[in-house]
Amino acid sequence: MLKKSSILERTNNGLDVFRHYIKGDWRVGRNFHNPLYEDTKASCNIYFDRRGNSYRMKDFGNDEYSGDCFFLVGMLNGLDCTRSDEFVQIMEIIVRDMSLNISIPVITVQPVRKPMEQKTARNYSVVEQPFTIRELDYWLRYGISTEVLNRYRVVSVKEFKSENKEGKPYAIQSSAEEPIFGYAGRRYIKIYRPMSELRFLYGGDLGDNYCFGLEQLPAKGDTIYITGGEKDVMSLAAHGFCAICFNSETSNIPKDIIHKLSYRFKHIVLLYDADKAGLESSLKHQKQFIDYGVKRLVLPLLGNKAEKDISDYFRMGNTRENFTKLFLELLETLYNDTMVMLKSCQIDFANPPEKAQEVISVNDVPLGTQGNLLCVTGGEGTGKSNYVAAMIAGALAEQGTQVDTLGVSVSENVCKKAVLLYDTEQSEVQLYKNAGSLLKRSKLYPNMPKHFNAFYLTAMSRKERLQSIEQSMDMYYHQYGGIHLVVIDGIADLIRSANDEVESIAIIDNLYRLAGIYKTCIICVLHFIPNGMKLRGHIGSELQRKAATILSIEKDDDPTVSVVKALKVRDGSPLDVPLMQFAWDKALGMHCYRGEKPREEKEKRKETELVRVAHDIFSRQKHITYIDLCDQIQALLDVKERTAKSYVRFMREKDIIIKDPSNQSYFIIGHINE
Repeated sequence: MLKKSSILERTNNGLDVFRHYIKGDWRVGRNFHNPLYEDTKASCNIYFDRRGNSYRMKDFGNDEYSGDCFFLVGMLNGLDCTRSDEFVQIMEIIVRDMSLNISIPVITVQPVRKPMEQKTARNYSVVEQPFTIRELDYWLRYGISTEVLNRYRVVSVKEFKSENKEGKPYAIQSSAEEPIFGYAGRRYIKIYRPMSELRFLYGGDLGDNYCFGLEQLPAKGDTIYITGGEKDVMSLAAHGFCAICFNSETSNIPKDIIHKLSYRFKHIVLLYDADKAGLESSLKHQKQFIDYGVKRLVLPLLGNKAEKDISDYFRMGNTRENFTKLFLELLETLYNDTMVMLKSCQIDFANPPEKAQEVISVNDVPLGTQGNLLCVTGGEGTGKSNYVAAMIAGALAEQGTQVDTLGVSVSENVCKKAVLLYDTEQSEVQLYKNAGSLLKRSKLYPNMPKHFNAFYLTAMSRKERLQSIEQSMDMYYHQYGGIHLVVIDGIADLIRSANDEVESIAIIDNLYRLAGIYKTCIICVLHFIPNGMKLRGHIGSELQRKAATILSIEKDDDPTVSVVKALKVRDGSPLDVPLMQFAWDKALGMHCYRGEKPREEKEKRKETELVRVAHDIFSRQKHITYIDLCDQIQALLDVKERTAKSYVRFMREKDIIIKDPSNQSYFIIGHINE
């Protein structure tokens, strides 16, 4: 008996099934576009479900498209995994497609005929014959080869016998002048006589939802064409396109078929005849299925008997490239507004963009650059506000003035561009005191530079705070000829909940957009306690993805000293950034830089963090391949591939992970860490 558990055991708890059917560069734990529908935002995620001990797909934008690997394969093949009979079909598809070493039991199912079918079915008999050279030449005009005819079960008919509507029998024979072809189904045959006055005849029962070419479709594709006839379907297939047709252009198209196809194909395109009937019918069906984004392509043909359908289009000498160009013109029409706007965002190597200037850096490593976000996070009382105040002081200092910026370098604000501080937590009195302290650090006190503006936003609603930030940035940008630096101290207080995914995505996207528009660096202070090398909450997750740098401030073993460590650096490894220290100096009345921690401390921190990562990964599985290990490290730490590989090398050197003695292709957690 075919079992679900047998498939999961052989597919790495279902992960290999997701990798087989979902193409592209996606990773476990990182959002990507859902392949089951036209996903405009990367909101789909593959994760390991500990309770179910299998990998699952979660769509944060539409939960209807979430499920395990069997759900995915069912959706791709139009099957319902909640029905036992269809679930068996789904398992059989996985076993066959992935060549799993699992036997599939042979089950003989007796066909059940409904009473209605017995009434409508017409008795028939067919005498087949080999295709003649003349018949094959007929099909080759449209590019249809013998291989295509066989794939679609098209036969040459010598004699066909059936009965008319009144039940009277009749018989027709093939001749060189009037050949007969048959589209053979399981319980029917549709007769096609291209040279005769009566072109179509039927035998058996076509059913209510006759659809030619449906069985020959791939599990997933980019575009599917709905044509007017079987010959058009095969002509498109012969030129490398996916197509189906119903019994005629005027037939009603079943909504459930369009619904299922919309999961499997990006584009569903109506490609009917270019005559009046075809144009009217395609327009009607396009309006009928507007909710599914069904498109309509009109062929550049005269619409007469000699040239009206896609078969005629190819017969007239047009190629696959010619037809692809027609479809591209359709897309250009549909996407015109988007492409015009996107053109301004296109990279032009003949006119390279200006290099983003560094605003904040350490040891020549850029931390904050124009057009990017810099996140500072840490626990309560670790010194986050004082740390970003030191950066502001560096941005305000007069040219040549030496300022203690607590270990980072801040570019000089020579042109006196605006420097803005928005505080969402502190009172007016407290912010006044802090602003005075940073002015003393910058050696400007008691003078307040005109281009520096500090605001306490506690008196405003959260919606008003964001609006005030947006509008004031726009005003000061034009007033001072640019914005040098922006600090938002308490970014989580701009939204109702830091765990609200929709609001979190919106706020980070908006701030990232503002940083690009005004060519400035926005420092976001996130008042959360970091967990290892990942930030908490949806707003932390969004910052993890969008921020160029994330700095965490924690208390040292000596509680009077704060340590700054990098959780993320876009162009490098965060574990290779020095650990910077600062502490309160009573004599000077402000925090002062205490230098970098020794190299041994940095190595110890690197080892501690990677041990934590190893425990996280191996808590979900006993062993893992090198490639999967690199993928999971990239997803967990949000680092590039080369950095993940260097971490794996470090983990092996420190025996954090070791080779599996029973299979050298896998890694297991080191014995010292178990």
